[in-house]
Amino acid sequence: MTTKQQLIRRAESFCERLGIKLPIVLAPMAGACPTELSIKVAESGGLGACGVLLMSPEQIIEWSRTFKSASDGQFQLNNWIPDPESARDIHKEQLVRDFLSQFSDQDQPDVVDTATPEFDAQCEAMLESSPRVISSIMGVYPDEFITRMKSRGIIWFATATTVREAIEAEEKGADVIVAQGIEAGGHRGTFNADEAEQSMAGLFSLIPAIADVVRLPVVATGGIADARGIASAIVLGASAVQIGTGFLRCPESGIPTAWADAIGNSAPDSTMLTRAFTGRLGRSIATAYAQAAASSDAPIPRPYPIQRALTKQMTAAGRRNNDLDRIQAWAGQSASLAKAVAADKLVRKLWDEALSLLS
Repeated sequence: MTTKQQLIRRAESFCERLGIKLPIVLAPMAGACPTELSIKVAESGGLGACGVLLMSPEQIIEWSRTFKSASDGQFQLNNWIPDPESARDIHKEQLVRDFLSQFSDQDQPDVVDTATPEFDAQCEAMLESSPRVISSIMGVYPDEFITRMKSRGIIWFATATTVREAIEAEEKGADVIVAQGIEAGGHRGTFNADEAEQSMAGLFSLIPAIADVVRLPVVATGGIADARGIASAIVLGASAVQIGTGFLRCPESGIPTAWADAIGNSAPDSTMLTRAFTGRLGRSIATAYAQAAASSDAPIPRPYPIQRALTKQMTAAGRRNNDLDRIQAWAGQSASLAKAVAADKLVRKLWDEALSLLS
């Protein structure tokens, strides 16, 4: 068997295990994974996805039910592993509120609600939904949940941003490692939130480093939006790729047009890492708000979920008004490669062209 055949066979074996046809996984983007997008990806042979971070248990079950009623394909559900609870500092929160006032036309409530959906209840809803895959980011699931997940035949994808995290996830029983490079749009999956700025490995260094030390399949994610990225990731040791920003210009994503248009016009250096939206480090388009928040006189963002609660009113107004400078406009460094085409056509095109390159 030639090297080319070995590479393709590795991807095919991964697909066979998951019950999908093509080694393309939709990234589970919280707030940007409507069922329509996942259905299109799954129906074309890929793996659909939903980030459940902000969803109630009932919403998780309803999302899964809607998907299954429209598709025989497969999907993953993803959740963040909660950070330790952060202490409130009303004075520092007020500094952020004052800073945000220049980007909001409404007064904030005196006290913001930092409540988030209950993690254990979300986990129960994910199990009840019976997805093919449950994935983790920001750490690993508790042992009891891992045992229950595996007893139901659900595959566990564990996101890792370093070799050390990948090894830890493998030791905990992960079935697949999702290697997330620093190029990725959205939140950085570092296990320890305080270490996110210190773990800055690029994807094409991270893939072989992880693939060489773990015995698990590796899914590559971060800065992949065309066939060249897919083929390169497969050559470097990945069995599949996970794409987020590359699908956000598809009409099924439903994101505001200002955000979608900006993705298509964003060069790699038009994105930036910031904690200004949620308190967790993530890669965003360099909007006016994100850049202002990076200035030396801007207040230090509060930890997640406090910062997210503080900015929620601004970002919601940005979506309503299609105002890019107030939208939480996540995007990876390869954003400009994203195409404004139907998701099902995009999936097939990406893999067909990647196969040609591998050949």
